[in-house]
Amino acid sequence: MLLRPRLSLLRAVAPRPVPPPPRASLPVRRTLSSPAGAARTASAGDAPPPAQRTGPKGGRKSAPPPPPPRGSSVNPALFFPPGVDRDAAVAAEMVIPASNIVVGPYAGDSRVKEAEFVKSSARARDCPKDDRPEFAVLGRSNVGKSSLINALIRRKEAALTSKKPGKTQTINHFLVNKSWYLVDLPGYGFAAASQSARTDWSSFTKGYFLNRDTLVGVLLLVDASIPPQKIDIDCANWLGRNNIGLTYVFTKCDKSKKGKGGRPEENIKEFQETISSLYPEPPPWIMTSSVTGLGRDGLLLHMSQLRNYWDNEATMSSAAAGGAIWN
Repeated sequence: MLLRPRLSLLRAVAPRPVPPPPRASLPVRRTLSSPAGAARTASAGDAPPPAQRTGPKGGRKSAPPPPPPRGSSVNPALFFPPGVDRDAAVAAEMVIPASNIVVGPYAGDSRVKEAEFVKSSARARDCPKDDRPEFAVLGRSNVGKSSLINALIRRKEAALTSKKPGKTQTINHFLVNKSWYLVDLPGYGFAAASQSARTDWSSFTKGYFLNRDTLVGVLLLVDASIPPQKIDIDCANWLGRNNIGLTYVFTKCDKSKKGKGGRPEENIKEFQETISSLYPEPPPWIMTSSVTGLGRDGLLLHMSQLRNYWDNEATMSSAAAGGAIWN
């Protein structure tokens, strides 16, 4: 099921047709953060001004961005958000640090002023039923989901952290700034959990993804301290096949585990090379560390522009529906 605004979002940012890859169909919910919505090699064109990413307040959503000067530096693997032409030239200062994400005209105030735990739901149908947009945080058990959530909202005990993987067994909603939700989902792939305690991920979490109309996108967490894991690729492919947009969030970028692989930068590069054969265009990604704070502000800014675009499209859709009734 699609969100009210998602049909228009799909039309707004649909990429050029590409032949299907040999493995797994591609995500098409590219309106927000799906891999198929990432940018191709840029050339001269329209792009948001660098000033829009100098602070958490971002830029005005309604003002169209002026064209950048020719000769701006270009990254061939950028993710262009809604409102930015995919053929635009992009200066380095317009890209969120430690990521491939361009800041667009929908970037807004990304500060977390307040956050509160709302409820834990044992079933998807028990989740909050208001119209607030939400981001789901998903990843392998022990990838650092709770630590990232705590870092984003700056509350040490907001999400339960534990040295025992698989602790989260419910869908947990946190209300941020009384306007949007951050959702902590059960981790996947912890084989050591007992069968009785292990979450039936296929029917539990997947049911949430397939039936949650207010889902803006998924933050798929990947442990950068170890080499790429097949289970993460499989999860991303499932999300793609079901048209669910995602952003790769590389965690633990401040460390590397002895005997388990190289440095985070090397593991991230290997991961990107692995998924390059699955996607015609590079998906959005960002490096983070809950210890050093790396990527926190950038990730919130990225989420703000996706959320603001979602809100804008929802408002337009509602207005159009109201007009149709009166006509």
